[in-house]
Amino acid sequence: MPLAAGMYYFFHETKDNTVKRPALILIHGAGGNHLSWAPQIRRMDVGKIYALDLPGHGKSEGVGRHSVDEYVEDVVTFMKELKIGSAVIAGVSMGSAVALKLALKYPRKVRGLGLIGSGAKLRVASEILETAGNSNTFEAAVDLVNANCFSANVAPALLQLSKRHLMEVRPPVLLGDFLACNEFNIIEQLPRIKQRAVIICGAEDRMTPVKYSQFLKDSLVKSELHVLENAGHLAMLEQPDVAAELLKQFIESLPVRKKKEKPAAEQK
Repeated sequence: MPLAAGMYYFFHETKDNTVKRPALILIHGAGGNHLSWAPQIRRMDVGKIYALDLPGHGKSEGVGRHSVDEYVEDVVTFMKELKIGSAVIAGVSMGSAVALKLALKYPRKVRGLGLIGSGAKLRVASEILETAGNSNTFEAAVDLVNANCFSANVAPALLQLSKRHLMEVRPPVLLGDFLACNEFNIIEQLPRIKQRAVIICGAEDRMTPVKYSQFLKDSLVKSELHVLENAGHLAMLEQPDVAAELLKQFIESLPVRKKKEKPAAEQK
């Protein structure tokens, strides 16, 4: 089981001898894990992909955090341990907050941003904060969150699978994630982010409505926005093929470093 900095990660690599693209790091949202990313995204043909389980989530060790900044430091430690100098950072919901804060605090480590179900602030309903950390009300909190993460036409099997994954999270971890989201607010700092970004939002997102993504588009100087029909907050699960193609096109549009050709004399 691959671990780095105490975190489990799913790894996929596509071999390409001529083009060296930046690594892609996928960061899940509150109560999520690497399976929050559909296989179409985790196995994209773009080079090296790392889908993390943040501390206390999925197969990772440790405990969950209570602030986005703490998760940022976890990701930076992960990158240092695996000697990843810079990468495209893609995140959903809380994971997008981590990506944005990483771009602010460590700009040289971020080659580009993939922001799904995102916003410059992520206020959480008081009902969720009051119930998520209590084992007696935990399932009610999960049901409330799950119901608001998908579109009206979500496949029942996907809805059930999402609930099962959320129920596997310890209540203090889920509460900590939502507390981190609730305190996140970088509205005034957005103009400092200069990296290119692709913003993806479900047309039926009730957790971070389209206006949140539009605000990001208007505030980030090098960004593009795609609103996906028949998708809610977790657009990359309801429309995985479309989301994967948008992320792939974005990564392929970034400047790449081509390997230098060896002189003819050295090739003999």
